[in-house]
Amino acid sequence: MFDKPKGLSSNAALQKVRRLFNVEKAGHTGTLDPMATGLLPICFGEATKFSNELLDADKSYDASLRFGQTTTTGDAEGEITLERAVDFSESDLERVLMQFRGEIEQLPPMHSALKHQGKPLYEYIRQGIVIERSPRRVHIRELTLRRYSGNEADISVRCSKGTYVRTLAEDIGEALGCGAHLIALRRTAIAHFDLKDACDLDALNAMTGDEREARLLPVTFLLPEMPRLDLDAVQVRRLAQGQRLGLDTGLPDGKLALYGPNGFIGLGLQEGRRIASGRLLSSVAKQASNKEFTEVVE
Repeated sequence: MFDKPKGLSSNAALQKVRRLFNVEKAGHTGTLDPMATGLLPICFGEATKFSNELLDADKSYDASLRFGQTTTTGDAEGEITLERAVDFSESDLERVLMQFRGEIEQLPPMHSALKHQGKPLYEYIRQGIVIERSPRRVHIRELTLRRYSGNEADISVRCSKGTYVRTLAEDIGEALGCGAHLIALRRTAIAHFDLKDACDLDALNAMTGDEREARLLPVTFLLPEMPRLDLDAVQVRRLAQGQRLGLDTGLPDGKLALYGPNGFIGLGLQEGRRIASGRLLSSVAKQASNKEFTEVVE
């Protein structure tokens, strides 16, 4: 897990870490804007096949807001478009925060990676084009005021996928009648992954190769709550060859973490008694086509 510094895009951070570990294939589990810092889980090799499993997870942030100013981007990187007087108390702010807990609607910002006709929205706004967007429902599970001082406040947020914290900051400011924008954002958790367990770039640079290797986690850490199904060698081979299994697993329909005699093999999908393969490790597919393996399991 990586603690991304301010000023780097998520892809630039990914490439720096990839080179340190000397791997060809790498990916991350959720973009952070260059202004934002904090938790950026990075996957190597075949783990990239399963990185999407974290995209639907809840995320937690520490954010700093400045009241009285709105900007073109909703954060400190944009130009100030409007300034208004700040005239509210801490208790007023607490009351407004209550309105944003639970399910709310957000209008996705134009300065975002959300795509329209295959292009991210930020590419359109750079050309002066504004795309019509529909509000989306998101869930703010926790929203806590950590500090309030005049025209600035620090909050902690735990939210569902698809939540834009900069939009939350803007909406809080509008509810207070003075506007606001985001001046700092730090991601502190994604699902069960926590920032306290992450390394920054300086720490990784100071490590030996063996010390870096020791920081790597098994791919199954991406699937902590997924139901597990254990299979024998023949069943593994059949799935790897594209066949479906008929089993009474006692597990709910949906995705399953599949394990063979030698450990984790990939994901499956259960519908009733039918088990189909989803994303499998390449080594499993290669083994399934190996003649020697075929003779052993038969």
